[in-house]
Amino acid sequence: MARPLKRYVCQSCGAVTTKWSGRCESCGEWNTIVEEAAPAPGPAGGALTRGGRGRLLEFTGLTGSTPQPPRLKSGINEFDRVCGGGLVVGSALLIGGDPGIGKSTLLLQMAAALARQHTACAYISGEEAVDQVRLRAERLGLADAPVQLVAATSVRDIVASLERSDAPKVAVIDSIQTMWLDTVDSTPGTVTQVRASAQALVELAKRRGIAVLLVGHVTKDGAIAGPRVLEHMVDTVLYFEGERGHQFRILRTVKNRFGPTDEIGVFEMSDRGLADVANPSALFLADRRGHVSGTCVFAGIEGTRPLLVEIQALVSPSSLATPRRAVVGWDSNRLAMVLAVLEARCGVTVGANDVYLNVAGGLRIGEPAADLAVAAAVISSLADEQVPGDMVVFGEIGLGGEVRPVGQREARLREAAKLGFRSALIPQARGGSGPAPRPPEGIAIDEIEHLSDLVARFQPADRPLKRGRREGASDRRRDQDQD
Repeated sequence: MARPLKRYVCQSCGAVTTKWSGRCESCGEWNTIVEEAAPAPGPAGGALTRGGRGRLLEFTGLTGSTPQPPRLKSGINEFDRVCGGGLVVGSALLIGGDPGIGKSTLLLQMAAALARQHTACAYISGEEAVDQVRLRAERLGLADAPVQLVAATSVRDIVASLERSDAPKVAVIDSIQTMWLDTVDSTPGTVTQVRASAQALVELAKRRGIAVLLVGHVTKDGAIAGPRVLEHMVDTVLYFEGERGHQFRILRTVKNRFGPTDEIGVFEMSDRGLADVANPSALFLADRRGHVSGTCVFAGIEGTRPLLVEIQALVSPSSLATPRRAVVGWDSNRLAMVLAVLEARCGVTVGANDVYLNVAGGLRIGEPAADLAVAAAVISSLADEQVPGDMVVFGEIGLGGEVRPVGQREARLREAAKLGFRSALIPQARGGSGPAPRPPEGIAIDEIEHLSDLVARFQPADRPLKRGRREGASDRRRDQDQD
């Protein structure tokens, strides 16, 4: 009798090796390689030899009319916005996020909203019992919604139930890491099981025209657990972000075959579940206090939506040999670059101070247009001079200290004018063939070309920027030696 074939699969990246090792050579993770049974090899040539010749494919051109795919609108405006206008019939959607962030709550609210619009919805839980889901629905005020509920983990049983003629049009699978196929010889949650289960559910969605929503666990780094191919198999990938200490939650699009990417939806968590935030800019600026140095309002763009947030910086003398750099909501490498440009190009000494940077509200900013706002907040804290409360700032900073224009300038300024801001510190517009676009009514534009222009606006002429504690301590020791 032939010995069963074995292989070793990394549970982080899905790489396959012939022997076990403590560290995966593909992704570099430790203790992620697990022994699994290898599939039985077929004859030479595989299925092509057994099946004969395939049918001839009929090719077509790029021109032609393609109807828009039908969509199911849940009525939860922020969720529909992130999906590109609603759920596409026959699509597969993957949503990931930290434990307890609200993934199950959001999908249960979405299923209940669709069910109340006479769209058959099923909620299949692999982590909780039926009574636990019912308790959550009762707490959220959704107990009267006609959602079909079941607790199951077998993909074979789920596919058989959704193959019926009266099967629901929307199916929520919570979560994909708990599903398993009896044809795969591995435990639930492994790379092989996750890939095989997702493949079976995606095929079901395409074949039966069912919108399937998969909940995915995340790793300690924030990425969806399991093989990376899982994100390639589905049509839409959403990430649910937010800090436990904040009531705001951000639903961000990472991939969408039927709509724009990098779109965000903003929700507010309460005891009644997640509620839409129609005007995120006003909400993020609601707790803003004026007359404080080190704060600046940044006019950003998230997807297609202009968004105003407050950036806070605190520069304080350091007693450490290596000053501290703490960043929340922004890229720490980007902050290091801005500080280096301030020192090298503008003569602002920041190295002897601790620098703390925070994006208020729990939002994470990724666009380089926030460079100028971060620099303004840092200089404001260093000089102890306030940024005008009715001013917004945006612009990209180059390594030479030049301030570069960013896209969608008019949309940023319109959002600022709508919220009552009266001035904007922005890069100088590029010279083009046509006239420069006029700014919105009621907002004054202050254009700058170099970062030194920003420093000159916040540095008083009669006193320099304050020094760090290490430099001051050396001066005191020098004075004592002279005495």
